[in-house]
Amino acid sequence: MKSVWVALGALGLLAAAPAWPQQYPAKSVRIIAPFAPGGTADTLGRIVAAKLTESLGQSFIVENRPGAGGMLGSELVAKSPPDGYTLVVSGVASHVIAPELAAKAPFDPVRDFTHIALFGGPPAVFGVHPSLPVEDLKAFVALARSRPHELTYGSPGIGTQGHLMAEVFAQRAKIDIVHVPYKGAAVAMVDIVAGNIHAISTTLTTASTQIRAGRVRALALSSEKRLADYPGIPTYRELGYRDVVGTVWFSLSGPAGMPADVVDRLNAEVRKILQLPDVRQRLRPDGIEPNALDPKAFTDFMIAEVKRWAPVVRASGARAD
Repeated sequence: MKSVWVALGALGLLAAAPAWPQQYPAKSVRIIAPFAPGGTADTLGRIVAAKLTESLGQSFIVENRPGAGGMLGSELVAKSPPDGYTLVVSGVASHVIAPELAAKAPFDPVRDFTHIALFGGPPAVFGVHPSLPVEDLKAFVALARSRPHELTYGSPGIGTQGHLMAEVFAQRAKIDIVHVPYKGAAVAMVDIVAGNIHAISTTLTTASTQIRAGRVRALALSSEKRLADYPGIPTYRELGYRDVVGTVWFSLSGPAGMPADVVDRLNAEVRKILQLPDVRQRLRPDGIEPNALDPKAFTDFMIAEVKRWAPVVRASGARAD
């Protein structure tokens, strides 16, 4: 009889113990990528989802829901149950810039989400067509000052990180260059290679192939320091533009109010995934560096990014179509 009571007591302790770390995930998990297939958000989401499937033993399935600068898919997640089974590939585009561009955003990027883990992202690169007679950023600034409102630069679109980085640079350099917005980075790259625009500001991910082929001359990166794979490209910071620093970062978020132990587990798994050799090999050429931010530090980072970019968006005059 004594052994029966001991067994029952042990069962009672198990029942009282927190269930999430052992049980989550108990079924498949949706990760909404709020942009079209093939982009950085989609690619990072699928890399992380595949590894989470391996490590946690349940399917993590990426579902593309593009629209409204990433706000359409993000809104869906913000309104989902906070049980950890509907997540979103969040990021600076969908959770910082797009809400500021909109007349009325459908969510608060901080209050309406649980911010889980930062993936990182590529820096922006400023490059010129090889026919432009400049070898470095100093020469470009001098040429732009001698030809005000004549030199053109393309970006993936109004309000994108490429656009905003170039605008901050132009303000600090006191130059007047003409912005040519495109509907996506791929179209802008076609025009810079063809020589239809003088310069481009876009992600390194988009431009790396043409830079390596010599069809675009890279003058500056928005990374904190030079990248090992691109040692010949200086940063804006080292060239004297200390606040032209940032990446087109992406992350993992869920609805507000997710259980803390589920958030901590996902954060730990994502951080391990980003350090795996095969993942590093895939992301390194794009200048995507892993990070060690816990959920609180990542949430603080999100708040700081909103405060940083909101006035830049307003000053640019950019608005959503």
